[in-house]
Amino acid sequence: MPTLSIFLTQLLMTIAVYSLLTKWVLSPWLASKPVPVALMILIAPHAIRHIGLTFLVPSVTDSAIPAEFAFTTAWGDFISALLAISCLFALKHSWRFAMPLVWVFNIVGSVDLIVALSHADAVPTLGGTWYIPTFLVPLLLVTHYQIFARLLKQRSFSEPEKQVSVR
Repeated sequence: MPTLSIFLTQLLMTIAVYSLLTKWVLSPWLASKPVPVALMILIAPHAIRHIGLTFLVPSVTDSAIPAEFAFTTAWGDFISALLAISCLFALKHSWRFAMPLVWVFNIVGSVDLIVALSHADAVPTLGGTWYIPTFLVPLLLVTHYQIFARLLKQRSFSEPEKQVSVR
């Protein structure tokens, strides 16, 4: 089986598993939570996206890894992690710019993942970082989708969301 086929199979199967668990367990549970709390739970996995900096470690990736891919993926993930951590603080403390910040994080983080996944030529050179796009990225994609769904649902209400303390 070609390397790219194995990669895509693992990626898609992991997305399917995370999606099913989200539909069956996580979404119903989050529906009972205040929006800021639900968003914090969904954003939390993104706070460890600093793991993407691993793409810059030569002993972990193949020396043939495309430099542009390694650089943009590593720094895109790191910036997304910093934005996620900022969102966690903003939501926790009910800062008035929390929701706009969540929008910015979710757009930046989603675009970063889409750009990284579009570099299929990097797949054979992933080395030890193989597990990031095949097992962590699917979780991040599913949670980005869930965050967008909650943000859009909240905007569709005619009444403004009550401020809920998450302290």
